[in-house]
Amino acid sequence: MFGECHGHIFMNGVNYKDAVARHKNGVDKDEVKKRLEEYRRSGISFFREGGDYLGVSSYAAEIAEDYGIDYRTPVFAIHKRGHYGSIVGLEYDTLSEFAALVKKAGREGADFIKIMFSGLLDFNTYGRITGAGLELSEMKELVHICHEEGFSVMVHVNGAQTVHDAIVSGADSIEHGAYMTDRELEFLAGRETVWVPTVAPAGNLRGTGRFDERSVDAIVRMQINNVRKAIALGVHVALGSDAGAVTVPHCTGLFDEYEYLLEAADGDKERLDQVLAQSEDIVKRKFRKDD
Repeated sequence: MFGECHGHIFMNGVNYKDAVARHKNGVDKDEVKKRLEEYRRSGISFFREGGDYLGVSSYAAEIAEDYGIDYRTPVFAIHKRGHYGSIVGLEYDTLSEFAALVKKAGREGADFIKIMFSGLLDFNTYGRITGAGLELSEMKELVHICHEEGFSVMVHVNGAQTVHDAIVSGADSIEHGAYMTDRELEFLAGRETVWVPTVAPAGNLRGTGRFDERSVDAIVRMQINNVRKAIALGVHVALGSDAGAVTVPHCTGLFDEYEYLLEAADGDKERLDQVLAQSEDIVKRKFRKDD
């Protein structure tokens, strides 16, 4: 079984506020152990964390080996003050503050750094991103700081131009990457940058009535079509469900994600598995701090 290349162990797949409440007065260790046992039983032995500010992923990383799981964490994600990202991390205003957070993550056992480069998808309005992306010049500086400290960089990013700039900046993985055009997909081809498209958070919303159904369906079709193009171009596409996000349960969310990518691969399981295996190998090799 492939690993989970993008998940949040502290989230519960149902309600973000409830998930935070469970851990806000200290990590609920029994809950974390239960989650890791679920992954062990499901045969998922690799988990790349998306971060949190509650210390949950740090605890999970401490004990994951007991469950036979190779667990990688950024400890917390980092976002610019006034921009999206507070739900999973800490903020900076100046480059020196950012550099201090990178060092803090390192002291706390981070395997890599996660940076928030853009906002979220607006599921009620196709094509809209909530919040502007960072400027290219700033992205380059942030990634450079991380690389200088020996960290690979995972970036949360949506929107064609912002994704393009994230690739230019040297980001090691593109998370979500909605609304890419052929330009960005072709730019990714031939690079070692990994794309984790996380179709499940939108795909599993279909039929729930939580958002405008036409917009949600259009988002899903767009992302699946882009994955189809990416596979044809030879882009490194990795399997990651954004496990823990609303409608994306731990473990089963990864199986859902696989089915969405299989649709993008037009049912060619052998080809898809080859792409996912190569991409996961890159993730495992790169997303571990240099000694």
